[in-house]
Amino acid sequence: MTTALYTHDDCLNHVTPPGHPEQVARLKSIAAALSPIEGLDRREAPLCSDDDILRCHPRAYLDAIASNGAGQLDPDTWMSEGSYQAARRAVGGAVAAVDAVMAGDVTNAFVACRPPGHHAETQTPMGFCFFGNVSIAAKHALDHHGLSRVAVIDFDVHHGNGTQDLLWNEPRALFATSQQMPLWPGTGEPSETGAHDNVVNVPLAPGSTGGKMRLEYEAHIFPRVDAFAPEMILISAGFDAHAEDPLANLMWETEDFAWLTEQICALAEKHCDGRIVSVLEGGYDLDALGQAAAAHVRGLMAA
Repeated sequence: MTTALYTHDDCLNHVTPPGHPEQVARLKSIAAALSPIEGLDRREAPLCSDDDILRCHPRAYLDAIASNGAGQLDPDTWMSEGSYQAARRAVGGAVAAVDAVMAGDVTNAFVACRPPGHHAETQTPMGFCFFGNVSIAAKHALDHHGLSRVAVIDFDVHHGNGTQDLLWNEPRALFATSQQMPLWPGTGEPSETGAHDNVVNVPLAPGSTGGKMRLEYEAHIFPRVDAFAPEMILISAGFDAHAEDPLANLMWETEDFAWLTEQICALAEKHCDGRIVSVLEGGYDLDALGQAAAAHVRGLMAA
């Protein structure tokens, strides 16, 4: 199996204020953790086109982000001089990863770019996010490559409200997600099921362990993905459910992320020749982030 790693130094130029958790050091920590791994197909994330972003966001929103310059967009979300370019690399890396996997150049891919994307709603930047990276990649797989069914699995500790918003009315996409609840942004109740019964929300109580996560995924998420029989699986890979993460209260360990990766790879092997594109989201303890991301990538390579 060949695994591609998409990243770009432009993503280091998205600079947030001192003390902000979504910091340049996140990407440096991941790069350091992945550097000893041999056999990764390392690629530069290209810039996306406007058309890529417009699959999920209206032109007025794209133009507003492009013209904003440096400044604060909401209490949590900041732009610096390099942020817009970095955001276009994050979208471009996700789209290029879909193209490479669909072409058979690689079996799966991990996109280590920032800013993250799963909180960005149709016309609202929030939660450190500007564009819906994984949603755009899903729509690209559906519209450009003609797939009929794409599943997005989100194991970030915070609910992917943006992905839910962007895919709510998309019957060709299944969005299956676990998240700590209660926790910001406050969405993700099981009753939120999408316009076409295409959203699966699995809340986890604060203090939940990896063992509890495994039970919930086996009971609720994996059966729905299996029944959906996706032609590609995309992952919103947030590593902030780790017990060491400072922004939340789940108690997963690094081996839990390895187990999740193994199970998702098994579903992909069953339904779609192993086709997976994984896109970085959260994770704010630098050591835990690097360790969990490396375990995730090793799992992709070993599938």
